[in-house]
Amino acid sequence: MNIGLYVHIPFCQQKCFYCDFPSFAGQENLQGAYMAALNKEIFIQSGYNYNAIDSIFIGGGTPTMLSEYMLSSLLEHIYKNFNVTKDAEVSIEANPGTVDENKLKVLFDGGVNRISFGVQSFNDDVLIKCGRIHTALQAQESVYQAQAVGFNNINIDLMYGLPEQSVEIFQQTLQQAFTLKVQHLSIYGLKIEEGTPFYQWEAEGKLKLPDEQTEDEMDVLINKLLLKNDYIRYEISNYAKGGYECKHNLKYWHYQNYLGLGAGAHSLLYPQRTSNVRDITTYIEKINNNELPIATNTMLDKNAAMEEFCFLALRTAKGMNIKKFTEFFATDFNGLYGGKVKALIEKGLLQQHGEFISLTAGGQKYGNVVFAEFLL
Repeated sequence: MNIGLYVHIPFCQQKCFYCDFPSFAGQENLQGAYMAALNKEIFIQSGYNYNAIDSIFIGGGTPTMLSEYMLSSLLEHIYKNFNVTKDAEVSIEANPGTVDENKLKVLFDGGVNRISFGVQSFNDDVLIKCGRIHTALQAQESVYQAQAVGFNNINIDLMYGLPEQSVEIFQQTLQQAFTLKVQHLSIYGLKIEEGTPFYQWEAEGKLKLPDEQTEDEMDVLINKLLLKNDYIRYEISNYAKGGYECKHNLKYWHYQNYLGLGAGAHSLLYPQRTSNVRDITTYIEKINNNELPIATNTMLDKNAAMEEFCFLALRTAKGMNIKKFTEFFATDFNGLYGGKVKALIEKGLLQQHGEFISLTAGGQKYGNVVFAEFLL
């Protein structure tokens, strides 16, 4: 089976106040050395004769902080060293304000066919409170520029539950996104992560967030307006026009193999899961010493793998394939989980349709309650 490829670019102009991803601001001086090391890791890993790659995701950080030359060189190294299928989905994350038509054309001509803009909101006040560096106008302009270059598979990331964000402000953001006629929307509720400025400010009582009722109203609004505008919810936080589901992310949710390259990147080559070192300087040093920059290397326990298989598949609208689970793990699903599934169906949190089980609307709202029942 084909695999996915994730490539991590850890540089940011400014760390957003809610972000706990392995990304770093103020280290632009390391970009040249990092990209040389990353291209070398690509070459080293290509010697392991992986299956063909049919999805690539270049994430961050902010990959589009890199120069046109660095981006072009990265894409060239990927295509030169790996067997990338002709119909591969090739995505890159971009922040508005870090791209122009020239850079977008370099990406498009280099083989990128899907671009994901981290917009989060079309309200400037909300953006400032989140530590974003772009304006609403810049976000709109970036999408228009990408469309002008030739991109016809564009995602916009949005967030709700943000500081001082009202239902009305969030509705305006959704309406603005619809006017841009993009093919995909990812919409995430804010989660306060330890170690972030938001976490500290919340502990100090300085973070004013919408209450639970307001967040519920936002969630209702999402499902109502996206359906009205022909976006299909195919995963808890992701909506797409027909045929524009993100193939790379579907690999994660369907427990398929993927290789991660770059500082902080993770790989799943079942039953082996690995992660690279997060620190940029350490990553560069290891590669320059001809070492793989592995931080953790774990052979997955079968029970843990079965739990994760269920959690991830149940995030999708289609749900989990019982037959596939049984074949993958050589374990009878109904013998293991049948009683729990029946109880969740009776509570209205799960539904069964043929060989699939999936979350109901109530199950999506109380997903953690459902997922807890699949712990072994």
